[in-house]
Amino acid sequence: MSGHSKWAKIKHGKAVTDAKRGRVFTRLIKEITVAARSGGGDPAGNPRLRLVIQSAKANNMPAENITRAVKRGTGELPGVSYEEVTYEGYAPGGVALLIEAVTDSRNRTVSELRHLLSRNNGSLSEAGSVAWMFHKKGTIVVPKAGYSEDDILSIVLDAGADDMQSDGESFEIITSPHNFEPVKKALEGKGVKVENAGLEMVPQNTVRVEGKEAEQVLKLIESLEDHEDVQHVYANFDIDEKVMASFGG
Repeated sequence: MSGHSKWAKIKHGKAVTDAKRGRVFTRLIKEITVAARSGGGDPAGNPRLRLVIQSAKANNMPAENITRAVKRGTGELPGVSYEEVTYEGYAPGGVALLIEAVTDSRNRTVSELRHLLSRNNGSLSEAGSVAWMFHKKGTIVVPKAGYSEDDILSIVLDAGADDMQSDGESFEIITSPHNFEPVKKALEGKGVKVENAGLEMVPQNTVRVEGKEAEQVLKLIESLEDHEDVQHVYANFDIDEKVMASFGG
């Protein structure tokens, strides 16, 4: 399982405080609004909107919040005009960063992100400097408990998955964006519990980071993820899972 996927899994498993819950809702509302604006307000015909609504429901967002966000995106309700921006940069140890943001002020966001990166021994870089290292993929995490590798492989390969990796507790299935939903539905149709699923930017290769630099990388990424305009942070680090679990605690 890739380093950042392990980090996301560890963070996902921690208790969510009220402040973090509010942060998650804010991020999801922005994403719903942008998805509805770009692809329409009907989830049946807008896969991106359908996926983020599923995520919102999984995070127990009230239905009325979801409906309002969709209507702001379609223009049925007034709201802030957001735009999507992707920033590229580096963390300590030469770790590449891809930062996806939704903002109503590009100047404010880039200034604040540059400050966060500088304060944590990172830096912004020019457009195109690290984006080529990442490819958009569907990732689906399934707990190992109760399932054999052969069982899961037979389901996902028949449904069009590209690859499957494993660690001590989970299987991580990798798909193309096009085959993400068919593979996820195939698993759910067989009664397989999906622990986490989504479209993300997966690195082609990773950079091993240890010791103090590993802690600096995780601290920086956590700071970026806590920024109100940041939707997703992708990185190509490879850090020992015990270090990540200790830091995440």
